[in-house]
Amino acid sequence: MRVIRAVATLHAGRAAAVRQGVRSVSLGACRAAVETPSLRWTGSQLESRRLFSRSSYLRNANMTAAEIALKQAKELAASNMTPEAAAARMTPEEAKRLARVRNIGIAAHIDSGKTTVTERILFYTGRVKAIHEVRGRDGVGAKMDSMELERERGITIQSAATFADWKKKEKGVEETYHINLIDTPGHIDFTIEVERAMRVLDGAVMVLCAVSGVQSQTITVDRQMKRYNVPRISFVNKMDRMGANPWKAVEQINTKLKIPAAAIQVPIGSEKELEGVVDLIDMKCIRNDGQRGVNLKISKEIPAEIKELCEQKRQELIEKLADVDDEIAEIFLEEQTPTPEQIKAAIRRATIACKFTPVLMGSAIADKGVQPMLDAVCDYLPNPNDTDNIALDRSKGEQPVKLVPYNSLPFVGLAFKLEENPYGQLTYMRVYQGSLKKGAYLYNSRGNKKVRIPRIVRMHSNEMEDVNEIGAGEICAVFGVDCASGDTFTDGGLPYSLSSMYVPDAVMSLSIKPKRSSDADAFSKAMNRFMREDPTFRLHVDEESEETIISGMGELHLEIYVERLRREYKVECETGQPRVSYRETITQKAEFDYLLKRQSGGPGDYARVVGWIEPNPNGGEDNHFESRVVGGTIPDKYISACQKGFQEACIKGPLLGHKVIGSSMVITDGATHVTDSSDYAFNLAAQMAFSKAFTAAGGQVLEPLMKTTISAPAEFQGNILMLMNKRGTIVDTEVGADEFTMVADCSLNAMFGFSTHLRAATQGKGEFSMEFSHYAPAPPHLQKELVQKYQKELEAKRTK
Repeated sequence: MRVIRAVATLHAGRAAAVRQGVRSVSLGACRAAVETPSLRWTGSQLESRRLFSRSSYLRNANMTAAEIALKQAKELAASNMTPEAAAARMTPEEAKRLARVRNIGIAAHIDSGKTTVTERILFYTGRVKAIHEVRGRDGVGAKMDSMELERERGITIQSAATFADWKKKEKGVEETYHINLIDTPGHIDFTIEVERAMRVLDGAVMVLCAVSGVQSQTITVDRQMKRYNVPRISFVNKMDRMGANPWKAVEQINTKLKIPAAAIQVPIGSEKELEGVVDLIDMKCIRNDGQRGVNLKISKEIPAEIKELCEQKRQELIEKLADVDDEIAEIFLEEQTPTPEQIKAAIRRATIACKFTPVLMGSAIADKGVQPMLDAVCDYLPNPNDTDNIALDRSKGEQPVKLVPYNSLPFVGLAFKLEENPYGQLTYMRVYQGSLKKGAYLYNSRGNKKVRIPRIVRMHSNEMEDVNEIGAGEICAVFGVDCASGDTFTDGGLPYSLSSMYVPDAVMSLSIKPKRSSDADAFSKAMNRFMREDPTFRLHVDEESEETIISGMGELHLEIYVERLRREYKVECETGQPRVSYRETITQKAEFDYLLKRQSGGPGDYARVVGWIEPNPNGGEDNHFESRVVGGTIPDKYISACQKGFQEACIKGPLLGHKVIGSSMVITDGATHVTDSSDYAFNLAAQMAFSKAFTAAGGQVLEPLMKTTISAPAEFQGNILMLMNKRGTIVDTEVGADEFTMVADCSLNAMFGFSTHLRAATQGKGEFSMEFSHYAPAPPHLQKELVQKYQKELEAKRTK
């Protein structure tokens, strides 16, 4: 009876558990187990059984709660929440927080004043107490240039993140906007820093020089913004310089960048007489006053000499908006004047849709026009909820899913930058959905590896501020996470991954080795760190020369890493002549009939392949393989071996050992042997046939041509023309009042050490940037020299 009462109690507990939604074993099954004659329990066994049952049910309850949570997460993911549904669930506090967040980047051509603009933003928002200039006399340097090399050279090498709060008056009420800001480099050599910043930002400020307007790197930055659909406002900087012409910059944004743009400000005064700007939307004057321009003097009185110009530019703004916004178009067609509120709303809609960019003006170095630009960031650039951030659902064949920046949703974040520091690896992360708490566990979607987040920080250049939680739509950095740049992190409930950033190919290589063999460990450690941090920095060991080869985006890029090796790791290195990445190709059709017949001791090798090689009929740089074998003279299993042999032959061309591009191999016939034919034999036969026919097919060397843009004072035009005539073909020349810009296609081989020659020819005032353009046939004399050199290297290795 005691046993039966105990079982009844057990069943009662189970029934209670069932009422609470906990899974249980059926009552009949328990009763059957108790009534089995072979089962007899003593009092102590029964008590232990009770305790075991309770603990097992508690475990079952926990498991079930986890399963329920997982099921809910899956249902949530399956429902693919729309922004409208998320907005309906969003609390007013959460909606207000999101509406006041801006993730922006500062991007521009070299020396347009990005870091100076950022320094003013930090000063006016109260993040720094004093302004320090790039290459300043006080020896401190700008806050965002934290690396010693950056301060010495006066350039930005690594993108730097910070955050600030900007207080803006709206309808008489002071609202605080939280701005996450990334200052990016301008040199093409460090383009990956801009690339990964654009991948995670919601908006950008494109800075232009008032004298030079749109320059070469401005076009590259524009291409990166368009690649990731990043809305931008434009800020024409250096309005205090001689020859400043903001209208030229506005026109070039329209014509060169092919994006509708119109000024929303007109400068008061010009060059050294610059006083402030006129806001064309509210038609009011804004002047900076006080030490460092901290105070704004606002008045409705527009100077008489520019009143007509302001009316004209305001009309141009409305006309340009009418082309890109339906509401303004209707007002314009009805011949009515839109209100300032309607103009602001239209600018915001068109800017977020990437159909328009408002242009502001000022001079950061003269402390003018920066605060109105900050107001424009808040007014016209999107908050995290305004942009479409798309993830790929791996469980549904990578179907696109929109992420919603809502704290209570499952977490999704992207690691977009890695950095080593004394505390370990620092991983910069953009939180797209959900919130991240200190001590939380995340899953890396690449390998589904579980990681714990021990520490979360907000970055302020090279300084850190610890936080316990980061909300959706924010940018932060975390410690203790072993991952690669571009990895997606989730809370384990969503099978999502985010597309990574575009990584351009390396254009220049350099052989490198430490001077002292004792530095090998430090050298290896540094190389591993640099490759993890910078996807455009690559390292490999050449199989033939057994040299360590580093590759990067240009001469400056590799020079900086060699210098960092010396400073940060105390490793002195020897560098060799940079290796150019040549390519090989064919120019005409050539037939082959190659027989591989070798006998050695045991089974031999036998394969015969017949066909031709020719330039790829589809054009482009891809290599193409085709089989037209009929009658089974070569079985299908050997055809794939032939294709693999052709692909391997293309990796290392016959002329220089560089990649072969734009070629096609067609196999029409062949022969096999009963015992001696194999995959290996046909693979080798295809390689040998390709090499033998390569010369007859007009094999030639292709060299990389670089689009080179040179800017210098007009007085040095003749010197630069002489320099460029030896190195390439001049494509375009634009002569301004004081400066001229030249664009040329130059052989990369001829550009080594060009920076030294340019400095000498322009008294250090000239600058240039290079980016890969295309491959073109090398001159015959250079091709002959390169082939002879390669043959000598091979011969030297054979005789070793």
